[in-house]
Parts: sequence; structure tokens; C-alpha cells
Amino acid sequence: MNKKVDKKTLKKGLLPYVFLLIIMLGIFYVFTVMNKVVHTFSYNEFIEKLDGNKIVELHLVPRGSGYIYEVDGSLKDYKENEKFEATLPLSDEVMKKIVSASDDQDFKLTVSPDPESSSLVLILVNVLPIVILVGGAFWFFNKQMAGNRSSFDFGKSRAKLSNDDNQVTFKDVAGLKEEKEEVRELIDFLKNPKKFQKLGARIPKGVLLMGPPGTGKTLLAKAVAGEANVPFYFISGSDFVELFVGVGASRVRDMFQQAKRNAPCLIFIDEIDAVGRQRGTGLGGGHDEREQTLNQLLTEMDGFGANEGIIIIAATNRPDVLDPALLRPGRFDRQVTVNLPDVRGREEILEVHAKNKILADGITLKNLAKRTPGFSGADLENLLNEAALLAVRRDKDEIGMSEIDEATDRVLMGPAKVSHKYSENDRRLVAYHEAGHAVIGLKLSSASDVQKVTIIPRGAAGGYNMMVPSEEKMCSTKTDLLEEITGLLGGRTAEEVTFGEITTGAHNDFEKATKIARAMVTEYGMSDLGPLQFEQQSGSVFLGRDYNKPQHFSNEVANEIDMEMRKIINDCHKHATEIIKKNKDLLKLIAEALLEYETLTKEQIDYLVENGKMPEEDEENLESLSITKLRELAKEKGVKNYSKMNKAELLKELDH
Repeated sequence: MNKKVDKKTLKKGLLPYVFLLIIMLGIFYVFTVMNKVVHTFSYNEFIEKLDGNKIVELHLVPRGSGYIYEVDGSLKDYKENEKFEATLPLSDEVMKKIVSASDDQDFKLTVSPDPESSSLVLILVNVLPIVILVGGAFWFFNKQMAGNRSSFDFGKSRAKLSNDDNQVTFKDVAGLKEEKEEVRELIDFLKNPKKFQKLGARIPKGVLLMGPPGTGKTLLAKAVAGEANVPFYFISGSDFVELFVGVGASRVRDMFQQAKRNAPCLIFIDEIDAVGRQRGTGLGGGHDEREQTLNQLLTEMDGFGANEGIIIIAATNRPDVLDPALLRPGRFDRQVTVNLPDVRGREEILEVHAKNKILADGITLKNLAKRTPGFSGADLENLLNEAALLAVRRDKDEIGMSEIDEATDRVLMGPAKVSHKYSENDRRLVAYHEAGHAVIGLKLSSASDVQKVTIIPRGAAGGYNMMVPSEEKMCSTKTDLLEEITGLLGGRTAEEVTFGEITTGAHNDFEKATKIARAMVTEYGMSDLGPLQFEQQSGSVFLGRDYNKPQHFSNEVANEIDMEMRKIINDCHKHATEIIKKNKDLLKLIAEALLEYETLTKEQIDYLVENGKMPEEDEENLESLSITKLRELAKEKGVKNYSKMNKAELLKELDH
């Protein structure tokens, strides 16, 4: 197998050998010069050798503007490393004697011009060393001064000015209609301030965008930059904080000085919670550098000085940790919550990200939006991208529903563990566990619709149910929460009823059910303890949420809270048991279908409930075939070890 060698790696590998070769050549040259034997002759000695017919080779070079000759050569009895040198006066008599001897004795005679007669050589020899020396000194001092200048720039602002390349506009921001209107007002003010000043209106000095990660806060700020025809500075909150105290405050001052020179302008601070956390908290005192930076930011936004024409937009997904002084009117006057998109917003977001995607016929973004509640804009973009990658991996020309289903599973639970081998007993346990969830979802009116059930392991789960609310609600009723807990307990209940045994597969279900039950008792007032709130969702943000959680009730009330939680869980478990026992046939039907097909879609489940059997298999659609049918096809095609493969592995082999 041929491997491409990186050019940089090749150069690094050859460099030591090049240096070694240079050193060896230098050593060879030094030894050659040192071993050279040179005889210096006087004028009379040279004439004697010339007349005695002992010269083999002679070389003449004029020196001193043509007044003398420097000669060198070799004699007949010399070895290879021997030569002679002599200095002769420049005269016609000497030259005639040398030329005559050369003709008579037939030795090699060469004459070179005087190198000092060339102006270029004179410049190279006399001027070039001085230029190199002065240039090297200048470069050295300039580098030192540049280092000193960079040390003086340490407290300068790291805010960057947005350019016009790859601009994002409001057309690229989908699903945030109200949020766009809030920030559009800022752009209108910067373009036409007189319209607002006419009625005495003061534009907000700061706008705080807050909401879960991936909902489009930074994208919205980029769109403001694209729509505004004013300078737009952007910086991250972490760019202010440094090791040395006072540097962050200096950078804040410098940032506002730059903004004042270019007012009116916008400043965007991303992840402002890195510098705007509450002051005076934490073990062992506060963080001096961060607190000084925050103090300077508070002063610049609304202090003794005026920052007319400077509007700050900040983004964070942790508004609970921000200092109260930062959120008061006069600083961040307007706080815009960017929530997860609803079904209409998800459809608009999918339209933006599907512009460059080739979707198969029959796939509508409206239906896809209904199947993805709780997805953020970033999740939806990742969903379509994963689907496109799967289509390319499967050598398809368009993105089909199977790729979208697989991409949804990958985003929610991670990639399928195709190599994970189940024992037949484990497969049966998981199938009945997931079928239990499905039965509860089908039989409870307020429960979510079952969109998909699978026993293919993903992440830490051996299988999972995809359940989507029948309609999106702003708030949940007590009945909704109780039925949600009942649905979570359906898997464990199915294990108990079918096998008379329990497994560890329901630990995540218990975690979710316990959290809902505790919130019902301590936060929502949905218990016999009455409409009282004993706990809050947010605790200490520095010492840990449980370590420093305030407790506003006695130990007796704490015991009653535990009793109420246990009562809610036990009642829901009894309800789940009644439903499972009453629908044993449906439980078995779904479980056996899962063992045969491994994955059931909403359409297949609805057909199974209505007709008591699976729909007719489509021979052309491999994914709709049962694992038994797939193994028969694999046997016909000569696939090795087909009997030990699961459905995903068989589909992969048959696609090839």
C-alpha cells in the first residue's frame, strides 16, 4: 500500500544529512588546504628554474594596477600537493623570456585579468560586508523594538472589526421572528436616530441574548452586523480575562475608546458569562482580575462618562450566573430570550439548511419538523448534514427517509453499535422492555405518540423509543406529568409481568421519572403538601448545585417530600402494571415484531395494532424486510457468517 509522504516531514528528515554533508566537505577542504606544500621563489630562483627547463605549468595574474605579476605553478619533480609562488616585475623583457620559454619547453601557460580592475568585485569585496553588518544590526534592533511594542500592546483591546466577506443577513436567520424585530430596532436607530429622538425615545444601551446552546444567538448577532452599515466590533468574553490583574480592565477601556472614535457602532460580546459572573462569590474570595474587568465594563456602559451611539449586544446561555448590576436598566436594558424553535420555526430553519441538499420525492420539511421537537437550530443543521453524509456513504444521488431516520437517531443517541453482539436472552429482554414503553404510549391519551421503536443498541442504551408529543404545549398539566412517569415505568413493568424478573436496563427511566416526581412535589405544588415551592431549579453556580443548595424546610417536611415522591412513583407503577396486564397480547405482538424486524416505525406499529400483523414486505426495499428474510437473501448471495449478523450488518453486506 503506497503512502503519501508529507513534504515538511521529508525536509525535516533530510536536513540532518545535508548538514552532515556540508561538515564533511568543509573538513575535506581544510585538510586539502593544510596538506598543500607551497614553495616561495625569488626572482632569480624563478629565472633559474625557467632556464633549467623544470616548469610544467605556469599561471600569471597582474597585480597593483599592472606593475607586478604574481605567478604560481608546478615543477617536474613536484608531487600533486606541491606548487611554487613568485612575484615578478612587469617588464617586456620578463614577458618575452616567459613566452619564449613556453614555446621552447612546451609547458602550460595561462594569464588571468587583474580582479581588482573590476568595479563589481571591488564593491562586493569592500562594500558588501559593511552592508551585511549594518543590515544585521538594524534587523536585530528592530526586532527588539517590535518585542517592546508588543509588550506595550498587551493591554490593547482584542475586539475585531467585522468585514464584508460572507455576510449573514436576516434572511439567513429562520425561526426567530420576534427576536429579529427586537434587534432590527437597533439598526433603525443607527440609520435614522432622529426618528426616535423626535419622541424623546432612548435606544437601549445593551441587548442581552440569552437561551439554550445552539438556538442562534451568535447567528443573530452576525445578522445584525450584516444588516447594519456601521462599524461592528466582535469579541469573546474570555478575551478580556488574563493572568495579570488590570489587563482586562485596560482592554475594556481601549475597546470603548476605539468604539467612540467610530461611533455610531455596535459591539458584540460573545459568552459574556466568562467576564460578567457575580462578584464576591466562591471559596476563598473572588477573582480580582475578572471582577476588575467587570467593574470597568459596568462603568463604561453606564457611568459618569457618556457613550452616545455605542450599542452593546451580548450573548450567553447562563443568564443565572450574571451579576445583577449588569442586568439593570441603563446597561443591558433589553433582554431577549432565544428559545428552542417551535414546529413552524423548525420548518423555516430546515428550509434554510435544505437549500443545497437534494431530498428524495415524498420528503416534506413540514413532517420532518413535526418529528423533531426539542431540536435547536444547530441540531437541525447537523441532522441534515448527517443525512447527506449517510447518502454519500451509501452511494445515493439523493437523501431518502432512511438516511433522515438514521441521522435523527445518530443526533439523539449516537451511532448504532453494529458490532455489539446480543445474546438471544438479552434481545428478548430488550424487546419486551421497549415494547412495554410502546404499549403505555399507545394506551394513554395524554402520552406522546410512538414514532419509532428499536432494539439496536446506541450509546449506553440497548434500545430506545422515540416518542413525540401529539401537540406542543407551553405548559404541562398534572395528568400529563403522571402519564409521562407511567410511560417511563412501562419498560420495567413489562419485564416484571413477562419474566417475573427485573434488569438494570431501566436506570435511565428511573432517573427521569424521579426528577419529574420531585419537581411536582417541590417546585410545581402538585402534591398533598399543597401549592408550596420548597426548592428552586438554580442553586449556587460556584460551589456546586447540591453542596450549597439552600433548604427552606424542616427535616419533617423533607420526610414528607420523600413520602409524596414515593407515592407518585408507586401509583404510576400500579397504573402501568394494570395497562401491561390488560394488553399482554399487544405487548407480545410488538415484542415479537421487534425480535423479527429490530426496528418498527410509526406506520408499522399502527398497522400492527390495527391488523394484528406486519404489513406485506416490499422485496425491493431491503429495510422493510425482516431479519429472517434478510438472512435468506444473504444465504443466496453467499454472505459468510450471515446467521450471526444483526439487521444493520446484513443491510450493509447486501448493499455491497
